[in-house]
Amino acid sequence: MTYHMSQPQVMRDLTSATKVANTRLLKGCLAQWPTYRDCKCVSFCTHTYQFLVSRYVDPRTRRDRTDLQTNHWDMQMNELVHAYLDYRSRDSGDGIPTVSNENDSPSLNTAPALSNIELVDTFFRHRASFNVLPCHKYPNETLIYNGYLGCSPLFPNIAISLRTLAAYRQAHRTCPRFTIQAQCKMLCHLHDMPYRPYLRSQFSAAYDAFLEIVYRVDVLLKQALKHDTPNWRLLNACPACTYKLVDESPLQFAWFATIDGNNSLKRWASSSPNSLPRDDSRRPRSDYWIGRDAVDKFKDEVRSRTALDKNDKVDDWEDVHDDQEVPGEAVFHCTARWRNAGPEQRKKMFSVFDESGIFIAACRHRFVLVACDMIRSGELAKYPLAIMDHLMAVYGQNGSCAYDIGCAFSKTLSTSSLGPRADALALRMMVGAFHGHAHNRKCQLDWHPMYISGTGHTEGEGCEHIFSSSNELARSTRHASPFHRHQSIEEHFNFWDADKYAALSNFLFNHYREAIHVIQTLQAELSVIKRELDLDDADFVKFYNEEKLYLDRLKEPPIRDRLCIRYVEVLDDLDSCRDEWNTARSAANNALTTVGVGDFAEIRAALTTARIRVDAAYAKLQNAEALVAHMEIQLRIEERWVIGGPEYIQFKEEATLGKYRTALNELERLVVMRLFELSKLSLSGTGYKLRQQIGKALQRRSEAIRNAINRYNTQAAALNPPRPKLSWKDIAEYSFLGEFDLLRHSRTDIRELDWTKPAHREATTKYFKLLRAREEVSRLNVEVRRLRTFVHDEEMETNKVITDLQLSYPLLASELQRQWRSRSATNMFHIFRLNQIENLPSYSGMRGIGVHSRIGGDSDVHDIITSEYADADIIRQEEHAEDMENMASYLDSVVD
Repeated sequence: MTYHMSQPQVMRDLTSATKVANTRLLKGCLAQWPTYRDCKCVSFCTHTYQFLVSRYVDPRTRRDRTDLQTNHWDMQMNELVHAYLDYRSRDSGDGIPTVSNENDSPSLNTAPALSNIELVDTFFRHRASFNVLPCHKYPNETLIYNGYLGCSPLFPNIAISLRTLAAYRQAHRTCPRFTIQAQCKMLCHLHDMPYRPYLRSQFSAAYDAFLEIVYRVDVLLKQALKHDTPNWRLLNACPACTYKLVDESPLQFAWFATIDGNNSLKRWASSSPNSLPRDDSRRPRSDYWIGRDAVDKFKDEVRSRTALDKNDKVDDWEDVHDDQEVPGEAVFHCTARWRNAGPEQRKKMFSVFDESGIFIAACRHRFVLVACDMIRSGELAKYPLAIMDHLMAVYGQNGSCAYDIGCAFSKTLSTSSLGPRADALALRMMVGAFHGHAHNRKCQLDWHPMYISGTGHTEGEGCEHIFSSSNELARSTRHASPFHRHQSIEEHFNFWDADKYAALSNFLFNHYREAIHVIQTLQAELSVIKRELDLDDADFVKFYNEEKLYLDRLKEPPIRDRLCIRYVEVLDDLDSCRDEWNTARSAANNALTTVGVGDFAEIRAALTTARIRVDAAYAKLQNAEALVAHMEIQLRIEERWVIGGPEYIQFKEEATLGKYRTALNELERLVVMRLFELSKLSLSGTGYKLRQQIGKALQRRSEAIRNAINRYNTQAAALNPPRPKLSWKDIAEYSFLGEFDLLRHSRTDIRELDWTKPAHREATTKYFKLLRAREEVSRLNVEVRRLRTFVHDEEMETNKVITDLQLSYPLLASELQRQWRSRSATNMFHIFRLNQIENLPSYSGMRGIGVHSRIGGDSDVHDIITSEYADADIIRQEEHAEDMENMASYLDSVVD
């Protein structure tokens, strides 16, 4: 007997299947099709059957699907973390865990098995089935137990091996250009299958879950090590900077930082045409980021300094040129060379980007401290203000910060709400050593690190090193979601910091040798110079102060003087127009002398030419007369100046000097552009086509510079007294940029003053370099002992935590011991390098292990440590023997 279903019942079944989009339910409805077919509503069933077999359209957005998947991963993440720790404890080193045969016995398992799962590894691809342990609640627990992770949280059909995910993580961290798409194409090639875009989505889902598991394992380790206190990473990321000791020598600057922005890591806007929104509820995991709310607190700090553009939605680049600027009229300030020092309303960005870049802070040893996103703008003042607010809150007083526009930003900082706190903490701004050479001379004397006491060899360009590496992330983050963009940047920063820690002892060793070499070289050179020129150290300081005083007194000419200069130029134009008119009249009077008699056409043409020339000359003369009269009214000149008179001669010289400055400004502009093009040409991330364009631009720039040199020499020779001529060799030198200001402002000949003589200036530079090298040695003496103490304390603390965890959480203890193995190898190399530094003949610092200032407050602990390490010679001998033994064991393991 055939069971006939009613139309409402069929509708309920089909509607239910459509709403939940459940594959099994759809199959069940289709299996009942013979029953539906025999019912009375044949036409209705036919329509619904066609609807079912057609492609299902998911009404959910990408955000809905992503959030649902994220929630499914979150509800099982604790179990997955435990399963991952169990997997790591059974990993023999090749990424494949050892599985007990007892656990695989079907008789012991009551849970259903995972069948026909496609397993993907770097070396194989096949299908397999797994028995589920009774303690496993989720399929991915069983997969992780066997060394795999599913691409779906609840019903995985495809699983990727954990060692493949881990290998891709390290490959992407070391080579940011190696994206997930490249990894999937590599796997497809190895397994002889065509690439499909959905494979990238599957791998990305598994990779996101893998990173979340790794992150939560790190959270457990930080809790066990007590590294989860607020700002712990900032206070301990760089031991040489922050691991302060009880009895160390005081430093003039307690901490150094460098800040800068970069627009390479832009992200395409989700609201742009032909693109779908890619945001979701996931947020950055690490504490590198300063949130948008914390940044926006300072968005109105510079509103009083500049009138903001009312039209905030205009698409505009950062480098908008000011049409009101007249070349050669105003003094060429250093801030005009930097876009980030311009008015706020110019720092717009194309609206096609949601995030237009990042703004970061780094320490002197190039560890990344904090970062924030730049949102649809250039380097607005709110970004460095937010960074400085965070750094001052964490590090406190006696700090120094380098910024490529530190001279201009210091004024913004002082007038902002952070100004009183910055003054109270004695914060010192400066410009980087590289960017500082493109600032004017007065700015260099105030802000360049070579002239700031206590800076040592701190270059202040750490951000540029970081950006040269992070720029390679641009191609993988340009179209990523906000979460994936942050995830990629966080992974890169984590690996960068780990890499900088591994190279920290090399940094100290190389800088120590360099500083010693500079001291020995400059001491020998200065001793000869002082003897030959009859100078002493006080003379170098006097030269510096005299040059600074001279530049401080320089001012632009008063407005009346500038009008008088213009009046002299107008008088010259009037005299030239009068001569031209007289010449035209004389030529008109003699126009017919060369025309043959009776040739009326030639006579008519000669008269027309003469009339046009006379009319044009007379019109120019009238305009010149009107302009001269207007200038005389402005200057209230009752009697016109005579060409050759005293007033005329005075301001004629000023006009000549103005033309000289114009030629000098153009020459300097070309030299600065050449300098930065050369720096861009040497970056590793510069592509072939861009290198070719820069190379051609440099060829054109070289020819333009040679022409500018010729124009400058012509104008310099016209001055009284003549200014020195320049050659290509002079401007090709890196340090010459600071000398432009001495040439530009001089209205009198200052070449006879002692501080302007080339030999004295070179000797003064050597003297300040010698001072900074000695300061560098003093700072390195402190940093070497800090690192040695940090390595010792870290080993003691970690071993203690491992011992405690072996009783309370053995799996976590195994993971910590596994990670400590790699860290210990790095620390052994640090000890080896630190011993090399202390064995240098010129080493002048304290030897042995110090006491961390955090521990120094406890008198009992301090007494125990002091008594334990009272004999420094015995300690050094024991450490040396232990280091040699550890190094031998490490080399044996490498050979094995």
